[in-house]
Amino acid sequence: MKRGSTLFLKAALFLIGLPVLALCIFLLPEIGNYAAELYPDYAYLEYLVDLDLLATAIPFYMALYQAFKLLNYIDKNEAFSALSVRALQKIKYCAIAFSGLYVVGMPLFYLLGEKDDAPGIIVIGMVMIVASLVIAVFAAVLQMLLQEAIDIKSENDLTV
Repeated sequence: MKRGSTLFLKAALFLIGLPVLALCIFLLPEIGNYAAELYPDYAYLEYLVDLDLLATAIPFYMALYQAFKLLNYIDKNEAFSALSVRALQKIKYCAIAFSGLYVVGMPLFYLLGEKDDAPGIIVIGMVMIVASLVIAVFAAVLQMLLQEAIDIKSENDLTV
């Protein structure tokens, strides 16, 4: 495979990671402070919102790293290897963890949306959950197909 196409995808991964990092640094504290302003009696909500949103960044960046490793395997002509299957498996687990963390945080987002009368917060949370589950299913299907291709390749290598 040409290196230019994987280089483009690596740059895209980098460009996906930068805005999320900026959001974690600049917007995340504001969201926590806003939660504390809406519920002054429950100031600990600020820390719960911050913790949940920061915790979702961990599997997100782990999945980006695994995707980067997968692109490196493609560059080295090791796309049909157990390493690629493992990278897809880790991407699947990261997507499930991301979705699970948003599910855990949905009651907090519901409280914010209810108090502020902004149902869009809940919709955004649901979109994040569904999108990450779609990514998890897609990674699982690719993992299964890649494993079957590796099995067929090894069987053909043995017969020749």
